Amino acid sequence: MARFGGHAPLDSAAVRRARAAAASVPAAARVLTGPSVRCTGTAAALGLEAVVAPELADCDWGRWEGHRLADLAAAEPEAIAAWLADPDAAPHGGESVAALGSRIRGWLDGLDGLDGPEAGGPVLAVVEAAVVRTAVVQGLGLPAQAFWRIDVAPLTLTELTGRAGRWNLRCGRTL
Repeated sequence: MARFGGHAPLDSAAVRRARAAAASVPAAARVLTGPSVRCTGTAAALGLEAVVAPELADCDWGRWEGHRLADLAAAEPEAIAAWLADPDAAPHGGESVAALGSRIRGWLDGLDGLDGPEAGGPVLAVVEAAVVRTAVVQGLGLPAQAFWRIDVAPLTLTELTGRAGRWNLRCGRTL
């Protein structure tokens, strides 16, 4: 069930799945994680020594944090409709999809040139699905509305290779 936010710890089944996937995680020069309990727990279960990167935090869902999308759609249909139609809308009082996009675009732009051999290799980030969707939208220069059309399964690898202004996408490889 889709829920806004990742502050719940991993359950034992999720930890087992992450540990089983650990051998298929690609090598990286730098390993980052979003600050949520789910991200840091996943990185640990994967056996990664990750540095928490606050700029890779999940979207600030405001008062929707922890609630299921289906419940909010029933309780606040106009607010959900506004959020789904307008990337600048933030009826939950938190961060809009457009604001999340700006934050992640800044992070991607800061990576320019950091994944080449002169910089020591690729960066691996364990992040929430909304951050992955946003990175794909921003990296490929898609319209912000594409955010809602991208599904990200748990424990999958989405790769953006290249540099700012010229990112390439390889998505959905199961770990």
